[in-house]
Amino acid sequence: MKKAEKLAREMFSPDDLEAIQNAIKTFELRTSGEIVVSFNTSSAGQPYKTARRIFAKHNLHKTRERNATLIVLYPREQKFAVVGDEGIHARVPENFWDDVVAEMTQHFQAGDMRTGLVKGINRLGEKLAEYFPYQADDVNEISNDFRFEGDSDSGSADKQE
Repeated sequence: MKKAEKLAREMFSPDDLEAIQNAIKTFELRTSGEIVVSFNTSSAGQPYKTARRIFAKHNLHKTRERNATLIVLYPREQKFAVVGDEGIHARVPENFWDDVVAEMTQHFQAGDMRTGLVKGINRLGEKLAEYFPYQADDVNEISNDFRFEGDSDSGSADKQE
């Protein structure tokens, strides 16, 4: 088990992780967009920049409509970053990313990690469903599995906290 996976399992109960996965799956039934959650052991002091590298490493920029989003949690540092591809950037209001981060931060600071993450996924999912509705020929372009990155995996993204 990678260190990041161990940290995720210390931070979230099995029920929490299942609820987070279910939130992703629920929205992906309503949108052609993709939502990915990654746990990383370190941001090397640059959560957003590291998230952008992770975004690129996992080829999240290669979706047909450029509508993938990534939430990266850095449990050791109590930081996170939210990244979206250019397709979603072109459509959402300018303050959208700040609003997502603010809502997640409010719950994280209250110690409710599960709610914070699920609320962030819900906000992303609502906008993805609005701008990129599910199509009959839609395929899941990116696995819904969590990503677990080690210190040396610091991998590219959009908003940080």
